[in-house]
Amino acid sequence: MRRTTVFVVATVVGIVLLLALKPHHLAQVTAPAPDREPTGGGTAPGQAWGARSGTYTGDTVDTRYGPVQVAATLTHGRLTAVRVLQAPSDNDRDREIAAYALPRLTDEALAAQSAHIDAVSGASYTSEGYAQSLQSALDQVRG
Repeated sequence: MRRTTVFVVATVVGIVLLLALKPHHLAQVTAPAPDREPTGGGTAPGQAWGARSGTYTGDTVDTRYGPVQVAATLTHGRLTAVRVLQAPSDNDRDREIAAYALPRLTDEALAAQSAHIDAVSGASYTSEGYAQSLQSALDQVRG
């Protein structure tokens, strides 16, 4: 009888913990999704953006967990830096996810030289907002 009680209590606790997890699905944004083609349409970055240099601020993308906004820096037509201006940070979990995901998204964007990047597992909203904001910054370069 005692084992049964312990088993039932453990099962209920496990179910409650599973239901308490914060889901991360695709971001729901207020603006229509931008074209997901890589910036430059398959050409080398120098050809897509010429010899342009400068910092371009992307749109603020509202996600379920908060806004995401980045600024892209180009040097001689190459994406050389992405700085995060806004990220979800309402609670410890949001800050933990951002701290894990944003450096990975930046590394991937620099390697890809575009906003056509894969989402970080567990940070789908932040990943989608990051990619959309970066795309809007890169679209300013192509004008």
